[in-house]
Amino acid sequence: MPEKKPFIIGISGKGGVGKTTIASLMVRCLIRQGIRPVLAVDADPNANLHEALGIEVTGTLGSMREEAFTKAIPPGMSRTEYIHYRFRQVLVESEGFDLIAMGRPEGQGCYCFANDLLTQAMQSLQREYPVIIIDNEAGMEHLARGTIGLPDILVIVTDPGARGMRTADRIMQIGREIGMSEERMLRIVNRAPENYAVPDWVYATIPLDPLVEEAEMKGDPVSLVPRESLAAVSACTIIRDVFHENQEQA
Repeated sequence: MPEKKPFIIGISGKGGVGKTTIASLMVRCLIRQGIRPVLAVDADPNANLHEALGIEVTGTLGSMREEAFTKAIPPGMSRTEYIHYRFRQVLVESEGFDLIAMGRPEGQGCYCFANDLLTQAMQSLQREYPVIIIDNEAGMEHLARGTIGLPDILVIVTDPGARGMRTADRIMQIGREIGMSEERMLRIVNRAPENYAVPDWVYATIPLDPLVEEAEMKGDPVSLVPRESLAAVSACTIIRDVFHENQEQA
């Protein structure tokens, strides 16, 4: 029997629209719904998904990748075996989920071979998780490059402002170029004010949440806001509709 592939949810959007907050809330929602373990992937070079989830990260795939090409390999181990071994060491395990931060390369030159190894490492990790949440950078580099594969659903986060909307449109175009259908790309308006007039092309909204704003101001993990908070409830509704509906159709 072939292995069941994980359900992958990619999250992208302009910097500052709250995609990391939404990614972390979705991870917590899945865990509360008994869907575990979840793999959280921080694909933004300015990694902070771990802070939103309330855990520590001591290394990234980018730094380990460079180490594997600059340091001596232990006797009896190939460079490919070593880089896979080191990738495993940067995987942070937590209650109900694991997190891996992609980071950025710490050198110059061509990283084609290293990127191939990174792709292989991600593919091997995917077999162990029913769901993967990927917090992408705005440019969607890892998606466009094929490092982490195409998500089943791409959540495009925007704020109610015109700049966020234009960025969402550009991300939609990138999604089309890499082979994603319109139905798999969902535009979400975050921090929607009260009485916000929702455009027809918006899949869902997440309201402005004072509890999330307070957690961000204090530097507390935003994913640990009470489950009845406005943002947490909305994120869980999106997860229920997106994930469970697709599981029923599978």
